Amino acid sequence: MATGTPHEARGGARRAQLREQLMQDSRDAAREIIATEGLSGFTVKAVAGKVGVTPAALYRYFDGKHGLVRALYGDITTELISTVQTAVEHQDADDLSAKLHAATHAVLVWSVGHPGEFSLLMGAGFPEATESGDEIPQAIARELGGLFAGLFVELVRQELIDGEVDRGMSEVLRRQLVVYQQAVSPGLPLGAISAMMHCWRQIYGLICMAVNHHLAFAFGDDYEALFEEMMADLLPKLGVLPSPKRRYLKVGPERLVAVQKPQGEVALRNHF
Repeated sequence: MATGTPHEARGGARRAQLREQLMQDSRDAAREIIATEGLSGFTVKAVAGKVGVTPAALYRYFDGKHGLVRALYGDITTELISTVQTAVEHQDADDLSAKLHAATHAVLVWSVGHPGEFSLLMGAGFPEATESGDEIPQAIARELGGLFAGLFVELVRQELIDGEVDRGMSEVLRRQLVVYQQAVSPGLPLGAISAMMHCWRQIYGLICMAVNHHLAFAFGDDYEALFEEMMADLLPKLGVLPSPKRRYLKVGPERLVAVQKPQGEVALRNHF
């Protein structure tokens, strides 16, 4: 049975290509608005205006603003995870301390460099983002937490941290950690999940300070010394010491390259 003429096939392929291009352009426009104006300026009308189509045209491809937020949330989450994974992969294979250190630093640097996107993923814009899809509330915890969970698995395997939780832990907190465990890494012992949460509550606080320029009168835009002091405190609690061989990550629009820093350290930087 005939399925159409070659001309019709080419026409269908062309329409599909145009559809994909419009969807990508819309996501790019939405990302630009989030980055420059935050969620307050993010509307279907604003995105349509940047793309050069009517708002009605976008509704044919996205479920309104919620659909755009879902797509954008996925794109940004993927970018963050890729950035952190790159930082991990540029460490020596057997240097667990450097992997933990560099991964955490990558989250900080990416967040400071993308304040609008950070707000959407896990900042002030997160509550609005969660209204756009049932999968969003657990997405960043599952993806980012899952990445770090892989490193914590190795901490447990090497018996650097205890897999058991403190006997004095309240039942309320234990139940909450179990919920988090099941969403992020069901196989990771609850003691390691507790250690992750202990670290994250400090890391997240510093990230928020840096992104929102809190205490800028004292720290300006440089929270590196505070970050290093925090890591010097956290890493020994995980059974490792700060590694002199860790490599840092600088996030920018171009590809990452490794360059030598003084004192034998290595940084990952971009050529702009």
